[in-house]
Amino acid sequence: MEVEALPHGVTSSKVIGLLEYLDDHHGKEDIYKLAEAIHYELGELLAVIKMTEMLGFVETPGGDVVITDLGRKILKSKVAQRKLIVREQLKRLKIYQRLIEALQKSEEGRLHKQAILEELAALLPHENAEALFKTVVNWGRYAELLGYNPDTQTLYLDEESFPPPQA
Repeated sequence: MEVEALPHGVTSSKVIGLLEYLDDHHGKEDIYKLAEAIHYELGELLAVIKMTEMLGFVETPGGDVVITDLGRKILKSKVAQRKLIVREQLKRLKIYQRLIEALQKSEEGRLHKQAILEELAALLPHENAEALFKTVVNWGRYAELLGYNPDTQTLYLDEESFPPPQA
């Protein structure tokens, strides 16, 4: 199972900002014109585009960035619906599939940060595991897919998304 790293430092507001720009410009823009128009350095823009594409909100044929129907849908949605859409898209990413599976198999439905860092380092040895952990947790929390307790440094599945089994 090929696991792809999430780009670091990309927030939901940056993703929405990109989508809003594209929507205002007939749903399509050249990457270089986009970088100039929204005043991002190319590296930062490429990270935002990659995350937005991983979520299925844009496609990148040639040198263009094109908004998808799902990208348009998220723009028309209220915050709660946006979170639900992002949650479903995150569940499609292999990195979240592996994490959800590990959390479901764990004894208490929780994993310590160190165990996750070790798993991330093994899966993606060329990535900064700490930065990747932060990105995975931030997106998971935004989408109400994951919870994280900084005091105990444990990650768990959000009960709204994964209710505990009934006795």
